[in-house]
Formats: sequence, structure tokens, C-alpha cells
Amino acid sequence: MRILYVTSEAFPLVKTGGLADVSGSLPAALKHLGADARILIPGYPQVLANLRDPQPLIELKWLPAIGNVQLIGGHMPDTGVPVIVIEHRDLYDRSGGPYSDTLGQEWGDNALRFGILSRIAAILSSKISPLVDWIPDIVHFNDWQAGLTAAYMRYSGAPHAKSVLGIHNLAFQGNFPPEWVEKLGLPRQAFAPEGLEFYGHLSFLKAGIYYADAITTVSPSYAREIQTAEYGFGLQGLLAHRARDIHGILNGIDTQEWNPAKDPYLPQNYDGNSLDKKVRVKQALQQRSGLHEDAAAPLLGVVSRLTHQKGLDLLLHCAPALLEQGCQLALLGSGDPALEQGFMLLAQQHPRQVSVSIGYNEALSHHIMAGADMFVMPSRFEPCGLNQMYGLRYGTPPVVRRTGGLADSVMDTNEFTLNRKTATGFVFDLATPEDLLATLLRALASYGDKNQWSAIQTNGMKTDLDWNRSAQAYLEIYRSL
Repeated sequence: MRILYVTSEAFPLVKTGGLADVSGSLPAALKHLGADARILIPGYPQVLANLRDPQPLIELKWLPAIGNVQLIGGHMPDTGVPVIVIEHRDLYDRSGGPYSDTLGQEWGDNALRFGILSRIAAILSSKISPLVDWIPDIVHFNDWQAGLTAAYMRYSGAPHAKSVLGIHNLAFQGNFPPEWVEKLGLPRQAFAPEGLEFYGHLSFLKAGIYYADAITTVSPSYAREIQTAEYGFGLQGLLAHRARDIHGILNGIDTQEWNPAKDPYLPQNYDGNSLDKKVRVKQALQQRSGLHEDAAAPLLGVVSRLTHQKGLDLLLHCAPALLEQGCQLALLGSGDPALEQGFMLLAQQHPRQVSVSIGYNEALSHHIMAGADMFVMPSRFEPCGLNQMYGLRYGTPPVVRRTGGLADSVMDTNEFTLNRKTATGFVFDLATPEDLLATLLRALASYGDKNQWSAIQTNGMKTDLDWNRSAQAYLEIYRSL
């Protein structure tokens, strides 16, 4: 089966979030299962610098507003998955990130930059594709950045592949002024409630939901949640209408990249049979972070964007009570200036108990994941989440809210799950500081029971988190189309 996987980011070529992790791992897992998956991605400087074996493929001419583009072929540097890169200097050769400049301001022409990604995906998915020796059976396009793909396919008039929209976070919708409809070469009649229009705007994501043959989300719980007013961000009616076409598949993780037995970022490797070595990783993290070296002090880890969605304000509110209990906190992240300042102030007030690193550091993220005793992830909503799975993998039980992929991947610790040997973490229901604190205190009580804590760690490390399980489920959807 030939699958064109369309994405705006893919690790290790370029990454801003979880979409990149999925885009790097799922095509590789599909390839491992015998599918012929290829990635289509914009040619940002990072992509062109990291692409393996680059060579010109073909030139596409007369695209709306930009003229000609060059397609470059190559391979992913780690898995060898084939990659098709859209090279256009004016669109993609810029300092900054994929979506914004060095000051964090979104590029003013993002509608064009990602409209072209969608347009080229549709061209390559046509039965008269210029890549005559490789025409896909399925085009799997992801999030708002590729959301117009199925609309272009619908209005091209040519026979084309079947289309699958992957929703990784419904909160980001790609809504733009209506004049972009014609600028992007879409028919004026498509700008209607039964099409591209969303409260007077052109919505890339709504277009994908409306026109795709099938829709996937990154966890079963999230597939249900987005059909409700609480999580639907205005699209719940359309999603409920398409409920029969929505499939929730929990992400896997890269178990080679995230493997405590081989992780090069750790000062001491360990596995489920040598959990006693984890204390050395904790000690090194305390040293690195300026925390008091105390093997018995419960060390809470956080690696996250500091946003309202991630619920870190809840942790900030209950942090003083946790510090009174003798806890330590190691946090890595960035985002909301108020949250950044709040955690920095907490670190200034408790310099030997709290360490805060603003920004992103791959090595430190691995070290926190392995060196912490428990991983805190109190998200208000979480389509899938990967960090809680890394916590399971590293014997660092997650403390999470019961939402989306967190609910699907972490089994709460109680008498029943302990007896069944399925307890892997701690789950709370209400997005309040009080409920989070009560659950963390419950986790601390378990931490004080060495045998119980070891059992929870071992259960988590035995959880099947490999991408093959998820890839099989995606293949079943592709085959059904």
C-alpha cells in the first residue's frame, strides 16, 4: 500500500511539538509493516540541512500566487523513510520556526505557505500525478497546516487517492480571512457552511473535517471528547455528524529513542530489572539542577509547554503545600510569561527545592524523565500526550488528569489495580488545584511504600507502547477505504 503522509513537521528533521514525533515514527512503523509510506514536508532550512541523500525530483509549475516549486527527494536520517521536500525560498527559507519568526510572531502569509503544502499533496495524490512511478493509494494529511488537502482533491476533478485527516489538536484550526479562498485557487462556492466557511473565516481544519474520507485522532477518548461542546472548539456539531468516520488510535512512542537502558543522555542506564540504578540518575539530576541531594525526597518532574491547556497553573497553586511535604520540583518548559515568572519566583524562594529551566533542552528532558520520581501532567485537555508514556517507559509514574490520551494510557493506582498488577500512575478528575494536590498526596503515600512503588514502576515499564500496535490500526483504516 502506498501512503503519502503530509505534515508540517517531522522529527528529527524539524520539531515544535508532538506532531513531529508522530510524523517521524508512524511512517517508519508503517514501513516496518510492509507499507510504502513517504513523507511530504515543507523545505524549511532545518529540513534541507537534515535530509539524507537529497536530489531533485520534479518541478511543479503555475501554482497559485507563487509560480514554480522544486520537489526534492531524500530520506529520513534515522529510519530511511523516503521524504519529498517542497523547496521554495520565498515561502520556507526563513530564520525562525516553521510557523513564526524569531520573535514568536506568526508569519503573515501562513495561509499561503500551508495552502501550498495542501495543494501539492492533492497534486501528488491524483491519478495523473507528475510522479508517474509513485501514485499513492492513501493521502494521510495532518492538522490544519495540511487541512485543505481533501478540498483541493475534491475540486480537482481528477480521480485521486482516498484521504485521511489526522487531528492532533483541535484547538489549532488555521482560520484566515475569506479573501484567501480565491488567492489559494479554491472555488468561491466552496466558501459555505457545507465546506470551508467557519464563522466568516476560511478554516483549514474544518475543510479537512468536511472533505476527508476518514478522520483519525490520537486517542480513543479524544475522539469522543471532540464531539462535545467542552472540547469541540465550535466544530463539535460537524464532528458529531461525521462520528462514524472518526477513529481514535492511541499514539505509540519511539521505544529506541526513549529507552532508559540505552539512553545516551543519562549518566546511568537502567531497566526494569535494575531500577535500583535509577537513584543515581536522580542524584545526578539534583546536582545538575542545584537541588539538595536527598535520595528520599520525592522529586516531581515536569517537561511541558507552560500554557493554560497543560494545567501547570494548578501545580503552581499547590506547589507550596507540596514543598512543605519535603517534595522537590524540576521543571523544563516555556510559554505563558505569567507562568514562567510564577515558577521562576517559586525557584527563587526555594532554591534548593525547585529548579526551573525556561526553554527546551533535549538532553535535560530525558534526564528529568529518568531522574524524577513521578511525572506531573495535569492537562485540562490532552489529545494524546507522549510525555506520560515516556514516564511509564522510564519507571517514573505519571500523575495526570483523566482526559484524552492521558486517560487511555495511565491506569490509576487503587486496591483493584494493584491486585491486578495494572496500576501504572495516578489519575484525577477535576481541573482544580485541590484535586491535583489530593492526588499528588495519594501518590506520595504510595511512594512511601517501597514495595508498592516498585510494583507501579514495573507495571508501567511493561506497558506496550511500541508504534507497531498503532500502525496496525492505521493500516486497517486505510484498507477499509
